[in-house]
Amino acid sequence: MKVIVVGAGMAGLSLANRVSTLGGEVVLLERATGPRAQGYMMDFFGPGYDAIEAMGLLPAVEDVAYHIAEATFVDEHGRRRAGVRPRQFANGPLLNLMRPDLERVLREHLPPEVDLRFGTGPTAVTDHNDGVRVTLADGTRLDADMLVGADGIHSTVRHLVFGREAEFLRYLGFHTAAFCFDAPEVEAIVRDRACLTDTVGRQMGFYSLRDGRVAAFGVHRTADPTLPEDLRTAVRDAFAGLGWVAPRALDRCPPPSEIYYDQVAQIEMPRWSRGRVVLVGDACYAVSLLAGQGASLSIAGAYLLADRLAHARTIEQAVAEYEQLWRPVVREKQQVGRTGARWFLPESRWQLRFRRAVLRLARLPVLDRYLAALLAGKSSALVRNLRQGGGPSELTGGRQATPR
Repeated sequence: MKVIVVGAGMAGLSLANRVSTLGGEVVLLERATGPRAQGYMMDFFGPGYDAIEAMGLLPAVEDVAYHIAEATFVDEHGRRRAGVRPRQFANGPLLNLMRPDLERVLREHLPPEVDLRFGTGPTAVTDHNDGVRVTLADGTRLDADMLVGADGIHSTVRHLVFGREAEFLRYLGFHTAAFCFDAPEVEAIVRDRACLTDTVGRQMGFYSLRDGRVAAFGVHRTADPTLPEDLRTAVRDAFAGLGWVAPRALDRCPPPSEIYYDQVAQIEMPRWSRGRVVLVGDACYAVSLLAGQGASLSIAGAYLLADRLAHARTIEQAVAEYEQLWRPVVREKQQVGRTGARWFLPESRWQLRFRRAVLRLARLPVLDRYLAALLAGKSSALVRNLRQGGGPSELTGGRQATPR
């Protein structure tokens, strides 16, 4: 089986790994000219953790993980107002990871047979009954048994095959940004912890990185979903006057090419496939950055799709089973994501005070489980159950992925 995968992010790299490991031929296309350095710190747990473990990549991922015991909410003077322990929401193992680090591990452990091409992507897709033809920007045509769009929330494959982005995108009312900067005095303040501003309508967070830099992210409310042209100016304007270490972070905000910036949004689609074209990850079920589980769901969804391709009699059956099994999981996570977005960024002072009170009480055994259910949702054992029932590598004699 030959598969063209568009998008070398979490979902695309994971799918390419599994399909190739199971004996398939994979061409992996990425529009960017090289690996992207922009990204943010994330809590990684749930089915994606299970998938990483199943692929044999857990030791490599653990090597790049950070250990954040608590996310501390601080006022404009840096005084602690509340705190939350990420592990209380995970209902299982959890890793704190910078997104570029996880992508690098996935990329470095691609089987050597994967044909990874940067700086290219599809401009046209023709779906035949027994395969697909993908036309690239330079006129090159690629034929394969199926095409997988793993190219994120602004998916080109989705646009070419399913329709305009506006038909599927649910804007949640926020913009988000992330960047890294050098500031030894700030690094000394936030070292070994995660700090979030305890503020209304906008928020910045700061993490100390092992290379001595500081990672910053910001979220702010805006009714306008349009992305700005000048990212650095937009970031500085959105978070001006925030207090504490924010002014020093904004002074050192890097050029636009080094800033991650996007809408906080979800993608909701009536179906994820059409013929021999299927979507995976944020391209078809983005839960939003504030839901905190996008990477996990992308990796697990890719793992599940590969599993179904290995087991089903036909590609069409595999795709149908993938969606049937995975859609209920992501639908519930999207609902949790909408609830979590409102919780994450209070709209008023009383909501801010209410959150402080709840977080203080959340250390109690009963309330911490309630809050975990509210903000993280139900745990899914789907990937773990697939492994226990006999994974596709056992059925097909697949080989273990090795570093490039």
